Amino acid sequence: MEPILQVNGLTGGYSPKRPVLHDISFEVKAGEMVGLIGLNGAGKSTTIKHILGLMKPQIGEVKVDGVTLEQETERYRSAFAYVPETPVLFDELTVEEHLRLTGMAYSVQDKHYEAREDELLNQFQMMPKRKAFASHLSKGMKQKVMIMNALLAEPPLYIIDEPFLGLDPLGIRSLLERLVEVKRKGAAILMSSHILATVETYCDRFIVMHHGKIVALGTLEDVRQAAGMDLRGGSLEDAFYKLVTGGQA
Repeated sequence: MEPILQVNGLTGGYSPKRPVLHDISFEVKAGEMVGLIGLNGAGKSTTIKHILGLMKPQIGEVKVDGVTLEQETERYRSAFAYVPETPVLFDELTVEEHLRLTGMAYSVQDKHYEAREDELLNQFQMMPKRKAFASHLSKGMKQKVMIMNALLAEPPLYIIDEPFLGLDPLGIRSLLERLVEVKRKGAAILMSSHILATVETYCDRFIVMHHGKIVALGTLEDVRQAAGMDLRGGSLEDAFYKLVTGGQA
């Protein structure tokens, strides 16, 4: 089965003369969660922007659901949902109206929409706020709306960037439980986060980026091996620090 997300030989950035990314390649398959980790400035956000189609590769290509953005724009864009680090909502729309707008954008059938909406509002403790305008929500509540929008769409691919910022403990638990569920149903998930213990617990494979390059890729054992560690022990955090500090944990 073809991977849901394929990044092939991607070199890119803001200037052709000074690329941020250098020949990176990875994939995310159906039914797996892959953690994208790295220090600030490692190239994670630039990678995500290329996947979203906000930046055009200088070399290489990105495929979602088997097509590039240029080949089939509508199919490409409808195949993923994105949860950004900073919530972006319409101030004059209510929580419920945001969900309805997402349902329309992703052509969610009415018979599925009502059940998904109620389930998500209850799971993320947002039912009392369903009629509240976005401008009246806290940052954590706004983040919950972004997450609910993504989960409502049920696309083949989820791209999630630092999702835990601003969430309360119940919100974090609800999100992780839901991600496990959608992964079990066959969704592919690319999640960028600095909370390495959570990434290690929930992700199947890992992409470690440093200075715009992939320095380790694969299972925890693969990452340990790339870091020159004993394969029988050591956390993702231990391996990560070795990789980005030149072997000095």
